Amino acid sequence: MKTLSPLKFKRTAVSTALALTLIAGSTVGLAGCASNDSSSSSDSNLEKTEFNLGYLNSTAHLFAFVAEEEGYFDEEGLNVNLTQFSSSSELESGLTNGKLDVAFISTVPTFTFASSGSDISIFGGAMTNGHGYVIKSDYTKGLKDWDISILKDRNVASVKNSIQDAELQQLLEAANIKIGDGEGEVHIKYFDSQKDAYAALKNASIDAASVYSPYASLAESEGYSIVYRCSEEKLLKDQPCCRQIAPTEALSENKNSYTAFERAIIKAYEFTQTNHDKTIEDVKKYIDIDEDAIETEVYGGYGTSYPDPDTKASSELKEAIVKLGYTSDFDETEHYNTSIYEDALNDLAEEDSSNDILKELQEHFKEAN
Repeated sequence: MKTLSPLKFKRTAVSTALALTLIAGSTVGLAGCASNDSSSSSDSNLEKTEFNLGYLNSTAHLFAFVAEEEGYFDEEGLNVNLTQFSSSSELESGLTNGKLDVAFISTVPTFTFASSGSDISIFGGAMTNGHGYVIKSDYTKGLKDWDISILKDRNVASVKNSIQDAELQQLLEAANIKIGDGEGEVHIKYFDSQKDAYAALKNASIDAASVYSPYASLAESEGYSIVYRCSEEKLLKDQPCCRQIAPTEALSENKNSYTAFERAIIKAYEFTQTNHDKTIEDVKKYIDIDEDAIETEVYGGYGTSYPDPDTKASSELKEAIVKLGYTSDFDETEHYNTSIYEDALNDLAEEDSSNDILKELQEHFKEAN
């Protein structure tokens, strides 16, 4: 599969109750730099203009940040309110109870939610790869290199129903290393969120932890060692992570509005390809860490960010988690909507037929879906 230019990705997380209160009571407009005069979409064609978008404390969700800060949502006639949540389960609840219109959720929990009856669909992408595990440097002193076997007999903090956990299980299975409490096994301790799993490293009882961006960079800056990054593991190459998720029915009922939303996301992707410094500035407003760490996560090559729904790779991942016992088999294609992205991309390509970035996205769409 052809991959595009490499990209990779904290505002203080709010509680679910506070987040939902913010959403219910807020109609905060964009402070974007573009005006409605240049809108690609006539407001009269939009079924709705108010969007509530949920995201996690991850640079992986930078398209939403850039689309707001650079005025692309406003340009499309949309008023989008962004709220950070702590976990994928909170985001899924926001979608199913009508408090959220869009959420950036990892592919693994998206599939487990869908297989359990949640009527949600993938209609766009966000990041591929970008995960891994870190370990306390006491265990790597004197070593020039190491592999996943360094996790044997270690207490490892991870997040249940996450792509980080699924990837670790795939690698351990391939290396014939068992998960359990016995000697020579990996002792996994589950936490509710990535933030909690990473914070657990401060405890003497936890030796290693899962990470997604930007936690890998944070871990290195705090003296921890990287066990592995999934982008460097052949088994995990091009593993789709965060997807753009929405209620299935809403995508059909509000097709024009979601297409306008996706045009803004694609514009944000274009911006990230050509305006690195301003992209980092935009991301820092939501992920408040050192700019060098943001640059590493966004442009360091450890993850690839592009807006394509990437359904072929997503289905391959679904097969993998079925084998791992995450969920029973089901028809995941009923939870894909590629027409929103395709229409949005074609709209923009028609407006700018010489745009090489859009052409590259069109080629990728044909291969990936």
